[in-house]
Amino acid sequence: MSDDARPRIEVTIAAPADVVWDALRSKDKIRHWMGWDYEGLHDEIDLIFFTGTVENASARTLTLHGGDEFRLEPHGEGTRVTLTRVSRGDNPDRDAYYDDVTEGWVTFLQQLKFAVEHHPGAVRRTLSFLGGNDNAVHLIEALDLADVAAGTPFRKHLLGEDVAGHMWFRSGHQLGITVDAWGNGLLIVSSTAPSPSKPNGAAMAILSTYDLDDAQLAELDSRWRTWWTERFPHPPRR
Repeated sequence: MSDDARPRIEVTIAAPADVVWDALRSKDKIRHWMGWDYEGLHDEIDLIFFTGTVENASARTLTLHGGDEFRLEPHGEGTRVTLTRVSRGDNPDRDAYYDDVTEGWVTFLQQLKFAVEHHPGAVRRTLSFLGGNDNAVHLIEALDLADVAAGTPFRKHLLGEDVAGHMWFRSGHQLGITVDAWGNGLLIVSSTAPSPSKPNGAAMAILSTYDLDDAQLAELDSRWRTWWTERFPHPPRR
């Protein structure tokens, strides 16, 4: 696969390049935008970002051990972050998860942008929900978020909670919205129907919260988990 054919994911972050680079190279900061909270997150960060990587701090480039490449460049008053995926086709084991990893990077770069622009240095606490989608549920519609539009604030009753916010991003498969009730948090959701490559489909929701106490986070988790398990009771199959 030529470089021109390799998928590229770009975000522009309203912060200087050195600030964004620090968020990409500091373990304490990576954990507040990469993935979601779980017991193995520290080891995952160490493996992805600090094992077998090639870093050029002066050029602001980072090549991960699997071949994905980060490049940071000044863009107006901010920084453009470009992630170029490793080529498809030279590793059958990796190719089996190629599209999933690409979608994961879409999610995580948006979480990086959100953390740097809205919560620099803050502690993020997440809830994550993953499942198969045997019944082909359109998650965005099921959450009554289909009418959320770019540039227009919204108010919704979201799973038992009155919230307000705005669209953060929308891609081919994902929607991200800000949620005021979660300490100006971020919700990213996606779903795909069953297909030959993904026999029972997939659904995902990542809730990034700030300044919620343990009781508030537990209550939020309970509401979402009850709703989620009724609709997505099975894990995704590979």
